[in-house]
Amino acid sequence: MIVIDTASPVPPFEQLRAQLARQIQNGTLAVGTRLPTIRHLAADLGLAVNTVGRAYRELEEAGLIETRGRAGSFVSAAGEEGRERARRAAADYAAVIASVGIDADEALRIVQAALTSGAATQASS
Repeated sequence: MIVIDTASPVPPFEQLRAQLARQIQNGTLAVGTRLPTIRHLAADLGLAVNTVGRAYRELEEAGLIETRGRAGSFVSAAGEEGRERARRAAADYAAVIASVGIDADEALRIVQAALTSGAATQASS
């Protein structure tokens, strides 16, 4: 279920993008699942078509969904590949942390700081 909080400072397209990405990443939306059309989802959520379109474009750029022309948009297998890549990166990070003697709590704080500062996004660009 997608919920858009109109009182939130987070733009509606980002709320939608984040919620769909979370559902894809946690398996609620399985690979191959057909997403609602942009117009249908916009009407259901009371959003502008362009708002939903932007969220879908960003999900497609991230490799989480793929658009197959008039057939619609579907959850991409690339999302599963991305999750596996993240698992490998986490294992590599854990090995580095162990080799330099940093404890797990500090390692988690380092990751949290990187995620909230946007460093993770910049590193992948």
